[in-house]
Amino acid sequence: MSYAQRALAWSAAVTVVAVLGSGNTAHAAGPGDNTNVPPADEPGGGTDGKGGLSASVSNIKLSYPSGGGGDGKEGNLGTVDPNWKPPACWYEPTFSPAQLKKFVDSDGSGDVGIHESWIGKGLWTDHYRDGKPADNFDMHAPTNSSAEGYKDYNLGKDGYFWRGVAPNPSDPDSWDCGRIMFWVDAGEVPDDPNSPTPKTLAEYAYNKVEVPDTKVELKPEGKSTVNLPTWVWLDKGTFKDVKVRAELPNTGLWAETTAKPVALHLEPGTDDAETFPTSGDCEINDDGSIGTPYTKGKAETTPPCGVRYLHATNGTPYQLSASITWQISWEGSDGSRGDLPDGTFETTQDMNVQEIQSVNR
Repeated sequence: MSYAQRALAWSAAVTVVAVLGSGNTAHAAGPGDNTNVPPADEPGGGTDGKGGLSASVSNIKLSYPSGGGGDGKEGNLGTVDPNWKPPACWYEPTFSPAQLKKFVDSDGSGDVGIHESWIGKGLWTDHYRDGKPADNFDMHAPTNSSAEGYKDYNLGKDGYFWRGVAPNPSDPDSWDCGRIMFWVDAGEVPDDPNSPTPKTLAEYAYNKVEVPDTKVELKPEGKSTVNLPTWVWLDKGTFKDVKVRAELPNTGLWAETTAKPVALHLEPGTDDAETFPTSGDCEINDDGSIGTPYTKGKAETTPPCGVRYLHATNGTPYQLSASITWQISWEGSDGSRGDLPDGTFETTQDMNVQEIQSVNR
């Protein structure tokens, strides 16, 4: 298949056919992202729970050393950097020799690569059992490269067959991982630009960070008053660091990604309003609190965190938006560390504003 043909196949995002040794079918797989780590005696990497081998299912194991649980609604962070995205694809251990043989004997259907599926046992037995060569899928080359075959699934050898995975196989960048499943000796990581690193795992974990809902305390509650400030605060301990650990079995690779809350940003939901401070950014205190709780007698005092509405609502409440900014950092199994773009999580709540110029609170 020529480069132009493969490019056309990608842009159409439909099933395409590529000649891969025995003539198996290559296609643009569907989206999805699941974490699945099978027991050691079960078929390995990326089984979809229905017996098939899915390129969108990773073996990366996630845990939450801190945060990530608790009460209330939770949601994934949105990055403040519109150009940043998690890794499109990477290679990871999929089968030991015994696991591959068991998989082929029991099923043999699924994705041998991100964009190459095989229905039936032909490729598996021809290439991984009988030593026949097969083609990789080289999107960025005029012709596909050839992969040497294996004898009897490499039974008796210590290592794993590695395969490309992609959270979203329809992502055009996922075509960079075009090798069909290949062998790597135990304790080694393949020499490939798409081999996993601790940073790969940290970026994968970023997309799995869950943070608590951001509903804030208000005074007055329910209905604000034109030209009088509404105090906004959160009690101490509401926001704590969230840490996600991502481990890739059979590689020794891991990374911990930490999200630290640093600021609350207020958007009143109308241009006819003022925020305190003017920027709308309320810092998070060392104890996890935000702002200062309202106390009696401060109705006309400027709050450290709050909003003043200048016009009343007319049947339709304003939507007060409160978003927490989370600083993201990571550290990995090889001692590497770094920062990732800040993340945000936003919630909104109704704000009714009444036309009364004085009120006792």
